Amino acid sequence: MATTQLYYATNRHYRGRDRWKPTGYGPESSEDGTENLRFGLVTIRYDHATVAGYLADDCGFGAGNGEKLSRYFYGQRSKATINAFAEELSKEANESDQPRGKLGSSRAFSELQAKMNRGDHVLIFVHGPNMNWWEAVASALSLQCMLNRHCGGEASPHQSPRVHVVLFAWPSGDRKIPRWSYFSDRSDAKLSGYALGRGLLKLRDYLLHARRLARQKGEPPCGRSIHLLCHSMGNYVLQNALERTAKFSVGGRLPRIFQQIFLCAADVSADVFQPGEPFHRLAEMAEAVTIYHNRRDPTLPHSDYAKGATARLGWDGAEWPAYLPDRAHQVDCSRLVSGVIEHSYYHCGAVNDDIRQTIEGMPRTRATTPANPPVTGGRMSGVLQIDRERRPEVLSRSRPHGSRARCRWCQPVRRACRAGTA
Repeated sequence: MATTQLYYATNRHYRGRDRWKPTGYGPESSEDGTENLRFGLVTIRYDHATVAGYLADDCGFGAGNGEKLSRYFYGQRSKATINAFAEELSKEANESDQPRGKLGSSRAFSELQAKMNRGDHVLIFVHGPNMNWWEAVASALSLQCMLNRHCGGEASPHQSPRVHVVLFAWPSGDRKIPRWSYFSDRSDAKLSGYALGRGLLKLRDYLLHARRLARQKGEPPCGRSIHLLCHSMGNYVLQNALERTAKFSVGGRLPRIFQQIFLCAADVSADVFQPGEPFHRLAEMAEAVTIYHNRRDPTLPHSDYAKGATARLGWDGAEWPAYLPDRAHQVDCSRLVSGVIEHSYYHCGAVNDDIRQTIEGMPRTRATTPANPPVTGGRMSGVLQIDRERRPEVLSRSRPHGSRARCRWCQPVRRACRAGTA
């Protein structure tokens, strides 16, 4: 049996007699407050051959079936241990005056910094709705294994840097009535956004402190980056986190924390990038933002019905692409993904390959225009092309004319998902 580990931060209430030795976390918020965060590490045992089989399995649009892998890890939950990072806090001091060495967040950040100093990446993952604790852990572990499936084993010399996933587990429940579960989870997601915002502020302060220490010692930066991936209603968590983060930032500016932000099957309004809307300033936090959407997503129409909305970002992309910042890109996966994973395609096949290659900084495909016809076969601008029959449409990067019409040459680039092998 092999083992793998997953870092986490959560505002869920612990299960068990001791908060520092939990048996798990429930679907309700922490009794210490919705914004109360606990950090820790999950270690789980698994069969290496079984996991390798799922990583090689054809999901219908490339190798790697993260959905099946997630279900396997969920079945292994009895073989998992949770190490919650204990804290020693002074009741007389506020949070900013607490000793850094006694904070659970500081331990998590310092261990992750050590991994980044060795050349690895870190990706924060915010899960979707209607997931209990172990389902969220299983999804994060599946994502981590998929992103690292070309890097060799845990102890093997890898050909490319590893990606360490950090799960932000917010209190979504595994309720049996989908519609009421949706409303309940949406309320929890809004409040949990403040907890995520608090966590981002903690990370900002730690990074500033680490950079000051590095300059004092004359050490160069590690050269690796932190990324963010939000799935489904996890994007609504992020939407509410931005408000809290800006409120406690100098001048109300959002801190540049991430290299890449991935919005996958986003259950937020399609006009969220328009001026005055929550994601209009999202690009301030990252070098680039990528929106993955799928018109065949079976879950988002249910969201439309439950919320009374008519358009979701994860269904057809941005409603007014003219308002997308230059650093934002859209990927239409509608003609690529299929089957039961049409909502959770982020940890499967070619879409997961695209995410990994974006993390590595691989350049995007060039735009397809009348003067710039598509190129098939091999690499284009360093990006692997997928089969022509299953390739999503790639549109021009020219700025729109301000019309809502779906003009072929007026929308930002919708990158083709990269697939294949190098």
